[in-house]
Amino acid sequence: MPAEITTLTQQVRDIATELGINKYDIYGSSVDETSVQVDRGEQKQVKASNRSSVTVRVWNTAGQVGITSTTDTDAAGLKLALKTAHEASEFGATENVPDFSPEATQPIAGLGEDRRQPQALVAELLETLIGAEKQLLDAHEAIASVPYNGLAQRDFDRFYINSDGASRRDVGSTCSIYLYSKTEQEGKKPRAAGAFKVNTGLANLDLAGCLAEATEKTLSHLNYAKIPTGKYRVVFSPEAFLSLLNAFSNMYNAQSILDNRSLSTAESLGTEVASPLLSVFNDALHADNIAPDFFDGEGTPTRRVPLIEAGKLTGFLHSAGTAKRMGTTPTGHANMGAKVTVSPDFYHVFAASQPEEALSLDEADNVLLIDEVSALHAGVNALQGSFSLPFDGWLVNKGEKVSVDSATVAGDIRELLNSIVYVEPETEVTMGGVCPRIWVDELSVTCE
Repeated sequence: MPAEITTLTQQVRDIATELGINKYDIYGSSVDETSVQVDRGEQKQVKASNRSSVTVRVWNTAGQVGITSTTDTDAAGLKLALKTAHEASEFGATENVPDFSPEATQPIAGLGEDRRQPQALVAELLETLIGAEKQLLDAHEAIASVPYNGLAQRDFDRFYINSDGASRRDVGSTCSIYLYSKTEQEGKKPRAAGAFKVNTGLANLDLAGCLAEATEKTLSHLNYAKIPTGKYRVVFSPEAFLSLLNAFSNMYNAQSILDNRSLSTAESLGTEVASPLLSVFNDALHADNIAPDFFDGEGTPTRRVPLIEAGKLTGFLHSAGTAKRMGTTPTGHANMGAKVTVSPDFYHVFAASQPEEALSLDEADNVLLIDEVSALHAGVNALQGSFSLPFDGWLVNKGEKVSVDSATVAGDIRELLNSIVYVEPETEVTMGGVCPRIWVDELSVTCE
């Protein structure tokens, strides 16, 4: 990918002039990644890759748009992509035709800084991961293996340009580690748990925190038991709650609403959709987001978007097209592709207010703490609002935790949101956002 956005902008402008194209935009991204895996102190796998993707849109004189994509980012590749998109525009739609974002040329504070970190050598990545694996294996005699692990570093480069003068580029780095350990004890089922951490570079990565979390979670599942099927008060970990929230993001996704594939309608704004204790924002620029997106696939600046405030649905996520159709402004959540789609990025969930009585796992009786839900692809019906999901967690009695052996939690997301009885004040940072533990009354749990 060209080193300077100004060079690329001029290059594309010259090609468009040569081809007789007056209106176009281009969104592109590139990821340079190195990752390692180990097995019992030995190198298992080393991978290096460079992935590029460019999406080109061209409008013809009739206002129709053609779209194409390419992985070839040199002058010849861009010329072919512009030419192909121009030819495809003859077959473009004539209704609800996408257009430039009205905010694509607005200045963005902080954009333009090179946030890349120095890349570590592969040998250093291997040494770091081998050391982490050894510490995890030595933590307890019951931990027999770390079958899934990985340490990866990546540089990313994103850009957006259009024929109206928009020109944006963002570069940065992330580094992540994943440790998933498994136990073996005579007469007992194997138990497993893991932890994941991410930061801007290897030097900033919380290795100790990842090890401590993986160790604590794995050992906490050694003492396990079946629980009776029935209704339980459930406490969702931040990660588990955000997984559920994201699975039903169609309720505040404007594209889903316009496609009639949502739990909400355009008239749902202002209605009660959750307990008044809950507020949910989407905020790509949150201070705890390691890799913030400053702009979306249409060049729109990202921002803090209130979705649910004190239980009321107060906002939708928009692209330029959905915003135009619904008479509002884009929010910076568009993904460029054959069709422009809308999706959330980084959540901020917090307590809108506190009940008179605070709840605590140290004092609660017969409460289920759900750490992680799985099989979201199969166990969620996003259009009906229902879910039935296997989970990892513990039955808690006055702070004493017993791991739950094979169980499923089921319910309706709308009922769940309205059954929230407590939102803890302390938040945790996860990959999907910032969120506290969420207490919900009366969820159905089936022990298998």
